[in-house]
Amino acid sequence: MHSVESIAAEIVRREGGYVDDPDDPGGATNHGVTIHTMRRLGLDLTGDGVVDARDVRALTPAQATDIFIRHYYIEPKINLLPEPLQPSVFDMQVNAGATAVRLLQRLLGRFGFPLEDDGRIGPLTAGAAQEAMALAPDHLVSAYGIERRNHYYRLGDQRPQLRKFARRKDGGKGGWIIRAEEFIEARFHFTRAEHDRRVEGWT
Repeated sequence: MHSVESIAAEIVRREGGYVDDPDDPGGATNHGVTIHTMRRLGLDLTGDGVVDARDVRALTPAQATDIFIRHYYIEPKINLLPEPLQPSVFDMQVNAGATAVRLLQRLLGRFGFPLEDDGRIGPLTAGAAQEAMALAPDHLVSAYGIERRNHYYRLGDQRPQLRKFARRKDGGKGGWIIRAEEFIEARFHFTRAEHDRRVEGWT
């Protein structure tokens, strides 16, 4: 099990530097931290009284790592989940906020643990996750990763402007799909043909 610090540092490395893609709902982003997060936390790094793109550009990798640990791991109580599951849920929390926990709650419901999909980890969700891990120790992490992958494809189905994050220009797997499959056993990765069939019809 990697430490939370190493997981956060890997997220920062994977996210890269400053980007401001008009199709990305996150807006201006640096090291994976969005301008919306910085405004919510009041991170006026330039000291000019306004949190804008200049503050996003000023964010350092160390600051981003600290934000992820404090606000995307500790606050949502991801530490209460089974250790093998924590990296993927943590990574998804950074990428999609409370959707990360909602996906887990819906998955646990299909495992026979009906939960309200409120996006919050409390005793019921934590307990259900621990029980599900005991029942399916070799499958729960991949099952959650597959839920993530399905979520990204559904976003592409629903919002054409987001398809470029799930499918590259050459038709291959986009960053979102590659990211999800990092937490899925290799035997469950989509082949190129399976990916092509899933995005068939996307323009």
